Amino acid sequence: MIAALLFIAFLGMMFLGVPIGAALGLAGAAAIALANADASWFGLLAVPQNFYAGLGKYPLLAIPMFVLVGSIFDRSGVALRLVNFAVAIVGRGPGMLPLVAIAVAMFLGGISGSGPATAAAVGGVMIAAMARAGYPASFSASVVASAAATDILIPPSVAFIIYSVLVPGASVPALFSAGMIPGILAGIALIVPAVWLARRHKMGAAEAGMPRPPFWRSLREASWGLAAPVVILGGMRAGWFTPTEAAVVAVFYGLFVGMFIHRTIRVPDLFVILREAGELSAVILVVVSLAGIFAFSLSTLGVIDPITRAIVDSGLGERGVLGLLIVMLLIAGMFLDGISIFLIFVPLLMPIMAHYQWDVVWFGVVLTLNVAIGQFTPPMAVNLMVASKIAGVRMEETTRWVVWFVLAMTLAMLLVVAFPSLALWLPHQLGY
Repeated sequence: MIAALLFIAFLGMMFLGVPIGAALGLAGAAAIALANADASWFGLLAVPQNFYAGLGKYPLLAIPMFVLVGSIFDRSGVALRLVNFAVAIVGRGPGMLPLVAIAVAMFLGGISGSGPATAAAVGGVMIAAMARAGYPASFSASVVASAAATDILIPPSVAFIIYSVLVPGASVPALFSAGMIPGILAGIALIVPAVWLARRHKMGAAEAGMPRPPFWRSLREASWGLAAPVVILGGMRAGWFTPTEAAVVAVFYGLFVGMFIHRTIRVPDLFVILREAGELSAVILVVVSLAGIFAFSLSTLGVIDPITRAIVDSGLGERGVLGLLIVMLLIAGMFLDGISIFLIFVPLLMPIMAHYQWDVVWFGVVLTLNVAIGQFTPPMAVNLMVASKIAGVRMEETTRWVVWFVLAMTLAMLLVVAFPSLALWLPHQLGY
């Protein structure tokens, strides 16, 4: 009975517009109080303990730093120089600018790992350029939003850090390396419909006549941005610093490039950058903390075991259960942000992973692919919101284009489901 009230209270507050973090915390606290009606203080002393326990984990220190990296590189001018370099490589022609937008977004994923930050950085450069070349604003927003979703797969990734905190045995380095090949696969899957749609609908008619940047000059200007993932990921692989320390290194590298190399960041800009990153980091970490209360109430009330038994004994079999979970997560991704999906569903899914002996790293990649698709699938599509705002279009206008990119990335996810080695080969080769 109390378990049912827990979910009813949570869903009720969500429909009333209560923020997701508050809904998790309040529903969890109410369930704890009802379950301990005869105890001192109704057992609510467990609330502050679990609030702190949800937050007091070393890997979470990397989140504010990687969020700050996204804000810094958004203003550093790196995206513009990477775009010019990519255009110098692939040239001009129908469908080339969408290809460049996706490639640059994937590359920036190796720096910040934040989808909305990349959507803002790439969208600020590419949407205007695509408009000048004759691409519809709704199509440009769809391309940028879907391309930015690859960032939570390509390391470093805030999503993988949160998953590693929730799942014992899933280390951050293993997850980072596991996301590399699926992230590239997802990017390639997006390029195919982007180029095909552009050529089929004769978009970008003016693109062929636009000047092509000189290769060596654009390479020289983009070199500092190209070196960033090498410094961050190479340093982690060489053992020079941990993922958390790598985030700090990335912050100082980005500030150096923005303030002294490209000179696009001034001292007064630092306050805005720090405030923006601080606000977003606070929201993420408060939600993580309040979800700790919700998770404690789930375990205290014994909710997880009956749900696990019901799913396992449903007669669907291993593949049927996996398919059911993927459909459920895809639907959840349409209405919830990625962090909330991890915090709500991972505690429920861990016993199912253990029952079927699924590799926790592989399942983390599959779960993150689901979240990535949700980032540009209406109505709750954070990347699409950012890109649509930059393009000056309503989100509803992007639907006819977004559906193609959703199908393409879903196909990439199904390949990772069917062939787990796509995610697990690189971690095994690196010894994780």
